[in-house]
Amino acid sequence: MKKILLGFLFTLIITYAQIPDTKQLLVVTTKNWSVPSGVLQRYEKEGKRWYKVGKAIDIKLGRNGVGWGRGLHKIPDDAKIIKKEGDGKAPAGIFELKQAFGYQPFAVKYPYRIYKETDHCVDDVNSRFYNKIVDSTKIKIDYRSKERMKFPKNYYKYGIVVNHNHIDEKGAVPGAGSCIFIHIKKVPTAGCTVMNEREMKEIIKWLDANKHPLLIQGTMEVVDRLMKKISFK
Repeated sequence: MKKILLGFLFTLIITYAQIPDTKQLLVVTTKNWSVPSGVLQRYEKEGKRWYKVGKAIDIKLGRNGVGWGRGLHKIPDDAKIIKKEGDGKAPAGIFELKQAFGYQPFAVKYPYRIYKETDHCVDDVNSRFYNKIVDSTKIKIDYRSKERMKFPKNYYKYGIVVNHNHIDEKGAVPGAGSCIFIHIKKVPTAGCTVMNEREMKEIIKWLDANKHPLLIQGTMEVVDRLMKKISFK
């Protein structure tokens, strides 16, 4: 698997669908579909070659493992496990990263937003704001379920929004999963990928929007499928 993955990374100029010409990758691999833990390794492209950045870190993710999510990849026709709202699975596939976020100012070059208690990520499938992060003081609330982007615990003290199921954009499929982040936590989640605060801050500092960073996440089988299904040059 290591040989296949490195070969993939060293030749990665993506031309499939709307996948950008990325120069930064967060690669998360898990042992199988149901395990709630994995390993994250960063990669950066210099010239025509990819290099590892930092050490691999142990992460937690969905308490029920992973399932194919909606991103920049094509979900295989034979997919048996597809992420749904409330399934406790993290999304597998290739995803853009949107803004980083936190509870306080953080001097970084990557887009970063400070969220308030009144900022909500909507996970109510019946809401017109489903899978969007909204300022609840500026809209007519039509949802009964949401995630507060700032709350007493430090889980969202620092994090990154994963563009799964077209968050904050038109096209979110109701029930396909919402509010997927990379953030701080020590135990498995409802679908996010988590690590400790030091590791989270290090990643945010490293990210460069001009390098179009992507998250590639899934089992070894998923990573192998992505390499075969997507066209590279």
